[in-house]
Amino acid sequence: MPKQISDLELEIMKIIWSNPKEVVLFSDFMDALASKGRPCQKNTLIVLLSRLTGKGFLSAKKVGRRNEYTALVKEAAYQAAQTKHFLDKIYEVSAKGLVSNLIEGDFLTDAEYDELKKLLEKGQETSCE
Repeated sequence: MPKQISDLELEIMKIIWSNPKEVVLFSDFMDALASKGRPCQKNTLIVLLSRLTGKGFLSAKKVGRRNEYTALVKEAAYQAAQTKHFLDKIYEVSAKGLVSNLIEGDFLTDAEYDELKKLLEKGQETSCE
């Protein structure tokens, strides 16, 4: 499982995951954080990028005077690992408990409920074949 990251580190990862280019520059992070209303000091961002590199989420390649950052952890892999960790920690591996809570807590829109129901039915059909 990928290591835990802070909320701000996750914001940085979301920037790189949503970037259509494979490589993201320091200035891209600064601009994206500022546009999200989360401006960051240069030194703070350097530390955060260094931590993410140390945790194995990013690779940094020095090109001239700048670093080019590439994601080493895919967004889907991180989401899957965090979902499993959440299920283990909060619901003791019970996906049913999570889904029940979403439904009973009125956390789903009607459209989301219908989509979830279809996914569950499709999964049930696949496992019966």
